[in-house]
Amino acid sequence: MARPKIRNELRFILNGEDVALSDVGPDETLLDYLRLRRSLRGTKEGCAEGDCGACTVLVGKLASGKLVYENVNACIRFLGSLDGCHVVTVEHLRGEGGSLHPVQQAMVDFDGSQCGFCTPGFVMSLYALWMRSPDPSVAAIEKALQGNLCRCTGYEAIVRAARAISRYGQAAKDPLATERKRVAARLAAIRDGSRVEMGEGKRRLVVPADVDDFASVLDKEPAATIVAGSTDVGLWVTKHMRDISPAVFIGGLDGLRAISEVKGLVTIGAGVTYSEAFSTLAKRIPALGPLFDRIGGEQVRNMGTIGGNIANGSPIGDTPPPFIALGATLTLRRGKKRRTIPLEEFFIAYGKQDRRPGEFVEAVHVPVPAKGSHFAVHKVTKRRDEDITATLGAFHLTLAKNGTVASIRIAYGGMAATPKRATAVEAALLGKPWTEAVIEAALPAYDLDFTPLTDMRATAEYRQLAAKNLLRRFFAETSGTKAPVMVTRQEAA
Repeated sequence: MARPKIRNELRFILNGEDVALSDVGPDETLLDYLRLRRSLRGTKEGCAEGDCGACTVLVGKLASGKLVYENVNACIRFLGSLDGCHVVTVEHLRGEGGSLHPVQQAMVDFDGSQCGFCTPGFVMSLYALWMRSPDPSVAAIEKALQGNLCRCTGYEAIVRAARAISRYGQAAKDPLATERKRVAARLAAIRDGSRVEMGEGKRRLVVPADVDDFASVLDKEPAATIVAGSTDVGLWVTKHMRDISPAVFIGGLDGLRAISEVKGLVTIGAGVTYSEAFSTLAKRIPALGPLFDRIGGEQVRNMGTIGGNIANGSPIGDTPPPFIALGATLTLRRGKKRRTIPLEEFFIAYGKQDRRPGEFVEAVHVPVPAKGSHFAVHKVTKRRDEDITATLGAFHLTLAKNGTVASIRIAYGGMAATPKRATAVEAALLGKPWTEAVIEAALPAYDLDFTPLTDMRATAEYRQLAAKNLLRRFFAETSGTKAPVMVTRQEAA
């Protein structure tokens, strides 16, 4: 493969302005750039870890030739990830004749703001929702605001404002809609097929031209930090002050953002975000829909990638347990060479994965559950939305015609140093009748499989009991009970 052209500047559009930067550090966040370099201070810093949403902006990117805008957290989004993107801040919003934007006017009229600190972030999240759904349901509004925290006004007034936005204007006439073709053409011109290289030593960053170029870069610099969605790496910088140079930014590589299905096997590129994977996985493996809805807030789901969640090897990553329960495999690549392994074998010990120097996660392959089998995944957290897992259980069961367990795979997160199967529990159930008595008899096997830790999220005793109760719940769900196992707020209203 011919070496791509090298470009020594980062190019993107900020609001209506073309930006070209040649002095960007690998750890420089979009939030710092906006506030410190550009004096665009409507974007606030609250938590600096992607939780509160006060820093929410929109980022437009080309996907399959279409310009798509998503709300993201500027506090953990690095400038290096923005080559060929359109950044929209609250200062860019405008109504007709210099009036307030419809989202802003609705927030004013429905008393959606009190101290005002969080308000710009709410406005930007509602803007993103309004552009794709001008008449959203209350459930859709609540989902869109999972990643925005308000401590003084409360959400009822904000929800009322969200439902009223279209009274003040039409989404189809918004500048982001009417100017979309022109902006898309400008972004396409920026994407010139070059590799971006900038800085040296602790100030070095690389944006590969494509996946083959990425493989070449990483093969030569295996110690480089790979940055995809930065929902974890962002905290390495903002909270742990880690040096991530040289950083290789791969979030814009189209070759890692494909989803396909062949003969019941869904292949997900490592750069596919949770939001991009949602429609396919929720349709083909319905139990994953509610799980993905609870991974971070919408800003995190728009940035975080499936491959990053796996490659980090976190014991509380949300996607590995269900994928392991389904028998997923993982493709790893170094240079032009690839190897595919069972996903569960990728996780060796805490902080240690089966990833060789210069190798990266290229794709994960997830089997769709066979017709007649049972699959479920349940996440336990302190609060329902936008919280990190205390424990998560995934269950995949096939029953024989006589009602005995023909096959079962059970995997947990938060119960060990890695995502881990409950092999002793599986052995205690295999070949036995699928009955409550058998389930209860298998529960002591959890003590053979897991010795969980006590930390800020849960005690060891709580985790062990919760894990057992998730198996009880799965039994209830698969044994014909008519009792609801979960009621949403909308259903209870």
